[in-house]
Amino acid sequence: MYTPATFREERLDVLHGLIDSHPLGALVRHGADGLCADHLPFEIAAPTLDAPFGILRAHVARANPLWRAAGGSDDALVIFQGPHAYITPAWYAEKQRSGKEVPTFNYAVVHAHGPLRAIDDAAWLLGLVERLTARHEADQAAPWKVGDAPAGYIDKLLKAIVGIEIPLTRLEGKWKLGQNRSMQDQASMAHGLALDHHPGPAQALGALIAANVTPAS
Repeated sequence: MYTPATFREERLDVLHGLIDSHPLGALVRHGADGLCADHLPFEIAAPTLDAPFGILRAHVARANPLWRAAGGSDDALVIFQGPHAYITPAWYAEKQRSGKEVPTFNYAVVHAHGPLRAIDDAAWLLGLVERLTARHEADQAAPWKVGDAPAGYIDKLLKAIVGIEIPLTRLEGKWKLGQNRSMQDQASMAHGLALDHHPGPAQALGALIAANVTPAS
């Protein structure tokens, strides 16, 4: 990923934070027919000796050929897309002075690299789905738990999936937030995005820009 130094994000807690907030990753690998991509919700675990940037874990259908590709020599790449939005030149001071400005698109993304492992173990899978469920049900008024379903039913479904694990050997973060603009322009972008009529990514990006306003480098 092309990442000018101005936009480079290397703080591990920040990179993990984006993955945790936007857990649906695009796992890209070389398959029999060329590049393949699978979109999976991941959890991110703390670093270990053989995974200095943390460990990604997820599961796939047993029918998915992805897990059979585990153990190969090529690393997998998982892309996590954070907040993103169109930036109008109307928010730049120079637009008012000379008109010499053009639009852009700002965003935050993480690229995670590491070898793909398959884990075909019922206890491991049960632990994973219980953690994922607890994580994503937390905001519900009455959170659903794996134990709410009949045990035999859960056992049957666990046999239909396989776990995957990626010990991360490299993390790349790109926070394109207008750090190359003046502090006035950064504040103006944050304000404009906060007023966006379509709540979601634009407003989240505005909050991210507001929290990271810095002198232009």
